[in-house]
Amino acid sequence: MFKTKEDQKIFKEYVKNGYLIFDIKDLKNLDLLKKKTVKFIKKNLKSKYQKNHTEDYFLNNSHKFIEIKDLNNLRLKLISYLNSDKSFRVNYYNFAKPYLEKIVGNEIAMQQKINLSIQFPNDSSSLLPFHSDTWAGDSPFETVVWLPLVNCEKTKSMYIVPPNKMAMVNSLIKKKMTTDQLFKRLKSSVRWIEIKYGQILIFNQNLPHGNIVNKEKETRFSFNCRFKSIFAPYGDKKIGEFFDPITLKPASKLGMIYKYPKI
Repeated sequence: MFKTKEDQKIFKEYVKNGYLIFDIKDLKNLDLLKKKTVKFIKKNLKSKYQKNHTEDYFLNNSHKFIEIKDLNNLRLKLISYLNSDKSFRVNYYNFAKPYLEKIVGNEIAMQQKINLSIQFPNDSSSLLPFHSDTWAGDSPFETVVWLPLVNCEKTKSMYIVPPNKMAMVNSLIKKKMTTDQLFKRLKSSVRWIEIKYGQILIFNQNLPHGNIVNKEKETRFSFNCRFKSIFAPYGDKKIGEFFDPITLKPASKLGMIYKYPKI
């Protein structure tokens, strides 16, 4: 094995916990993304807000300025707007690049469109129930990069089932339990992700995860995007349809178009 001590440490932590949290080095572009997000929301708001609110205050308290009935439409407009900027995906990849290369590899396929979740306090319309992405046909070779624009903890964040509880999950699945029943049985075993603005999360989407009603006093804003090795098996989401190759090397590109001579 040619792993460095740092590689081995990251490998063991990711396998043991099912996720990694680390600090983003490029805070300048992260701050620009936050600023661009707030500017777009304010421009599309129908209600009034104070212009002297800081960006952090505005995002954390956006439930005071946005009606729930307008939330999903605004979210879709915002994510479409952000994805229309080519630098958005480039910066997103670069935020996670140092650890993605250690966890996934250096020839990577990236989800074509980055997703955005906005979860107001006490709002049940933005829930992601207990699930594993592979249960819906995703490749087990995918990993998710989760980027918050605000500090997230407790029910303002997401939860994940640790790897050492998967035997219990599989046993309960055999009993044909619903996702709600599964969560109730495993509620005390899940790990709630505590992550601050300026940090990024990479997690194993094969492990069950989700969120519940946000019981905190602030709103959550978080992006998520899937990555995988270009040459690892695909599930229902194919390359060219859902994924784009972003770091294909010359030798691989030449190998893919090579044709043996006919004798």
